[in-house]
Amino acid sequence: MKILLTTLNSKYVHSNPALKYLYTVVAGEHAHVDIREFTVNNDPNYIFQEIVRANYEVVCFSCYVWNIEQIKILAADIKLAAPKTKILLGGPEVSFRGYELMASHPWIDYILSGEGEYEFYRFCQVLESPERNFETVPGLTYRQGKKIYVNGDVEPMDFNLIPFPYSILDCEGDKVVYYESTRGCPFNCSYCLSSIEKNLRVLDMDRVRRELGYFLYKKVPQVKFIDRTFNFDRQRAKEIFQYIISMDNGITNFHTEICADLLDEETFRILSKARKGLFQFEIGVQSTNRKTLKAINRHSDTVKILRNIKRLVSMGNIAIHADLIAGLPYETYEIFARSFDEVYAAKAHNLQLGFLKVLKGTPMEEEAGKYGVVYRKHAPYEVISTDFISVKEIIRLKAIENMLDIFYNRGGFAGTLEYLIAALGKGAFAFYEALADYYYEAGYQNRDRKKEDQYRIMLGFAKYLADQGIVPEAEVRVAETLDKDLLDTMNPENYKRFIRKGWNID
Repeated sequence: MKILLTTLNSKYVHSNPALKYLYTVVAGEHAHVDIREFTVNNDPNYIFQEIVRANYEVVCFSCYVWNIEQIKILAADIKLAAPKTKILLGGPEVSFRGYELMASHPWIDYILSGEGEYEFYRFCQVLESPERNFETVPGLTYRQGKKIYVNGDVEPMDFNLIPFPYSILDCEGDKVVYYESTRGCPFNCSYCLSSIEKNLRVLDMDRVRRELGYFLYKKVPQVKFIDRTFNFDRQRAKEIFQYIISMDNGITNFHTEICADLLDEETFRILSKARKGLFQFEIGVQSTNRKTLKAINRHSDTVKILRNIKRLVSMGNIAIHADLIAGLPYETYEIFARSFDEVYAAKAHNLQLGFLKVLKGTPMEEEAGKYGVVYRKHAPYEVISTDFISVKEIIRLKAIENMLDIFYNRGGFAGTLEYLIAALGKGAFAFYEALADYYYEAGYQNRDRKKEDQYRIMLGFAKYLADQGIVPEAEVRVAETLDKDLLDTMNPENYKRFIRKGWNID
């Protein structure tokens, strides 16, 4: 039996840990199982040809919001080209309402719900048995003749019994290595799939040390924990931080998602000893509006979160990424602007302005009608409007998100942004709102632009502010701040080339 485990990652540097776990539990026991990871940016014809040319008997796709629509097209084409090839879908995007999905897509032969390790192991056993007793595979939705059958789920496995994928697979040196030391989440945020699983399971600390030690030994560039809340257990998190710091190889970076309000003094003391660049923290603030947080079942201390973000940033050795979500219940455009200003003031190195995604199976999907949430019916199911924010306001926030990414998250405008936000005197949100209005009115969003062009656009915006009498001195001052930002950002040769070309934009 020749089986392919595959997916479409969002970028080349990403990898799919789910496929690696599935491969590890069947490796050596089944005739031929391959892993091939593609990306959503690969030529669809290339992916189609690679899979069909290999003559697999079963092709298994790992499905997420970012790839499900492309996988549907690809898998349907594979079925047309090789009708005897069986198609299996798994992953969070197909784990809910599998019957309906299979009924509307006749090219799907199997859907595997849930975590999948034991279920896939059992599925492969049944595939290779003469009886083909698919009813014995937990979590499997399958087709026999014209009928579709849905098997019941099983309790998740003891996480410590699942093999470490890199015990038999190589670390990919040019990709992020994803690692989980826990499964499940102690919190119940209504928009998140992790809120469904109530059973939090952790790996033994001895195993965690061994596995992290392996990554350090291999000198992988980045290890990204996919634990939903890395520091839910303060003591455990501190032990892991201390171990990583003590074993630091000077190369590997560790990315974790943390709750900043759970940090204590001892954790700060430990983290203060870390090499600059060793850690990278992602902190989900989502909103600072209490009514909104209550509606989405987040019981965090926002004041403490923002205070601790500032403290982490001031330490100077850890990169901080903060998240906001637009389109949440009770958050109007004006209230979101307030959340934005409060989080922006914490000065995280990266601020992501995201948008609510109404994922299948989440409490938010059930409550969408309660809050008037209108969302796209195809993945990634992003919010269009709610009872509290209009479609035009969401679109305007999309433009502000673009400005935030170009001028703040990508870096290079620190002095200019600080000056202009202070000069306008209405807060960071009002600044990015005005910048977005100028940028889009001029049509600059209609084509990809090099970063050097964004400096020219920013000077044009300053000239606009001066000409309108909004900030009369803006053009002169911004010319000075941009020149300094350029010198801080560009190497001397590129700076000279920029100056020779001048400030006029094509």
